[in-house]
Amino acid sequence: MNGDGATELMLIRHAPALHGGRLCGRTDVPADCSDTARIAALRDRIGQPDRILVSPALRCRQTARALWPDLGAPETDAALWEQDFGDWEGMAFTDLPDLGAISSSALATYRPPGGESFSDLCTRIAPVLSAAQGGSVAIVAHAGVVRAGLALALGSAPAALGFEVAPLSLTRVTSLGDGRWSVGTVNWVPA
Repeated sequence: MNGDGATELMLIRHAPALHGGRLCGRTDVPADCSDTARIAALRDRIGQPDRILVSPALRCRQTARALWPDLGAPETDAALWEQDFGDWEGMAFTDLPDLGAISSSALATYRPPGGESFSDLCTRIAPVLSAAQGGSVAIVAHAGVVRAGLALALGSAPAALGFEVAPLSLTRVTSLGDGRWSVGTVNWVPA
């Protein structure tokens, strides 16, 4: 946090999900937290945040515990779950429908059957991110949540879909107050 009262959100994508080649937005699968060198490098980069907020997903809770072994029971928020992919949930990646050439605006509002769109996810996440005030706040969640943070900072859900979000990556956005945001680091991955 800088001296003017801004809040820094450190958005961390969980360690690689053990998904077996299947889409697992809401499916609760574990994470592979075996790359202790990358986890230590990420921990060193982040330091000890003032607050840690975690998606209830097992892969996120495991990642948070790997980053901060003394964390205990992390503060979770159900709104931080990944996008609900509806009928596509659990499908093999190779069996997912090809949407063809689709604009980022159309993709942001596209809902898989029985699921939610990325824009819906952004609407669900924005209040949590806006309310996460007070110093440095680490949020261990999913790629969609990280992109939703970027959408909030950029004021554009379609623009946020253009960002890559690797497992165990760090993205920093800063709330400057009055609805203003600044984007710092995007998709920083430990070497």
